[in-house]
Amino acid sequence: MTNTYGLGPVARWAFALGVCSLALGGCKGNAQPQAPPPPEVSVIEVKPGAVTVYDEYVAQTQAPDTIEIRSQVTGLLERQAFADGARVKKGDVLYVIDQRPFQAQLAQAKASLAQAEANLVNAKQNLARNSRLIAQKAVSQQDYDTAVAQERSSAALVEAQKALLRNVELNLEFATLRASRDGFMSSSQVKPGSLITAQQSLLTTLYSSDPMWVNFSISEDKLLELQKTLKHPPGDRPDTAPPFHIRLADGTDYALTGKLNFVDATLDPKSGTLQVRISVPNPDRILRPGLFVRVIVAAFENPSAIRVPQQAVQELQGLKSVYVVAAGDKAETRQIVANYRLGNDWVVDSGLAAGDRVVTEGVGKLRPGAP
Repeated sequence: MTNTYGLGPVARWAFALGVCSLALGGCKGNAQPQAPPPPEVSVIEVKPGAVTVYDEYVAQTQAPDTIEIRSQVTGLLERQAFADGARVKKGDVLYVIDQRPFQAQLAQAKASLAQAEANLVNAKQNLARNSRLIAQKAVSQQDYDTAVAQERSSAALVEAQKALLRNVELNLEFATLRASRDGFMSSSQVKPGSLITAQQSLLTTLYSSDPMWVNFSISEDKLLELQKTLKHPPGDRPDTAPPFHIRLADGTDYALTGKLNFVDATLDPKSGTLQVRISVPNPDRILRPGLFVRVIVAAFENPSAIRVPQQAVQELQGLKSVYVVAAGDKAETRQIVANYRLGNDWVVDSGLAAGDRVVTEGVGKLRPGAP
């Protein structure tokens, strides 16, 4: 006997669920995968604008005139006539050396000159007498020749005594040392009572202050770049050079600008740099000799330059490129030439035009041709 069993309610529901699962699985296998959405990026439209790029150089100030004060005569220092660090004017008394020995020498030289002049008068009178007597053949030719020689010798002795007197007067004048120009004094190296040796003892140093020189050096690359900008060697026409600005050690900018004063004729073979000097007005004596400053000069000017953020530029093996949004909103790489940086931006020399849309953020998400 065969028994036939019908499906219960639970079995029928399980069968229905299995059929639906198979149907859904078949449908899912035939569906196409969805394309990922375009990456989100930030884009800017580049516009031309005026740009000035500056170069900075470490520099040091120098007094145009640094004069070592030394005596031209030997003697004891009597007094110092200036205060250490004081400002002096040309002709001001700095030191006085004991003048008494030179005054005594002057008196002696004057007396010797007076004696020589008296001997010259006597020799001239003797020659005049012998001239009359030789005409009358009352004296010998030898006596006449002796009178002539004595007159000439006396005249020469007078000139020698005058020269000696002038030398003694100069020594007396040199016993008072005066400032050769306006400037500021350093501290005195000697005190009153010290023995001063002529042309050896260093008494002090006089520094000029206005204008002030500023020395710095530039590399070979910057030299060639500057020559291309000026279209002539930098030292040939100093008046056409751009103004030089000074930044002090505390970060403040010096109010007055400097002018190109000197460019060395040759590069330093050891460092490969060229020495450059500018002259800066210094009426308020803000700049002191030996001060470290920064020289700032315009290296590049363009009234219609294009700038792009540094983060938008990719660098590989010395080449720079950016992503631009081309026709059809497709991303494409564009090689650019940019040699100057201004803040956080690159100044583009070539490769971009006004109106180009450049990707600035999300560059790492892009591939050439991606939407």
